[in-house]
Amino acid sequence: MRAVVQRVSRAAVRVDGRVTGEVGAGLAVLLGVAAEDGEGDARWMAEKVAQLRIFEDAAGKMNRSIAEVGGGVLVVSQFTLLADTRKGNRPSFVGAAPPESAIPLYEGVCLALRRRGLAVGTGVFGAHMEVELVNDGPVTILLDSRPPREPAATREEKT
Repeated sequence: MRAVVQRVSRAAVRVDGRVTGEVGAGLAVLLGVAAEDGEGDARWMAEKVAQLRIFEDAAGKMNRSIAEVGGGVLVVSQFTLLADTRKGNRPSFVGAAPPESAIPLYEGVCLALRRRGLAVGTGVFGAHMEVELVNDGPVTILLDSRPPREPAATREEKT
């Protein structure tokens, strides 16, 4: 599971011109579900997002979580985060989970965040969405529930 987490002063998502989810100060989370992801990945992602300390404390250090600052979380499904662009110029999305397995995991992340007492707004899975946000900082964090792959050069050196 991959996520792009942005600290925002506000964020909203629209489908057909209608706002389906919005938050004031908080986090915008673009979430991609991989074909091999399961419930453990969803739990890990929700916990990581909820506990990520990227809000400033009184000393100006990034030391506070979303719960500590009382912000909301906008979670938007985005299968394109699983794009493989290593070969050619057209992205391949074969690593993205099909909707029948991605939807329950996406919803599981949202539910786990709500169970932590966070206000959660969402987009509409599979819809064409317009996401508008104001990145605060800017602060953008990439999260992946799987360990990073070795760079190709490192793999070649080992063979």
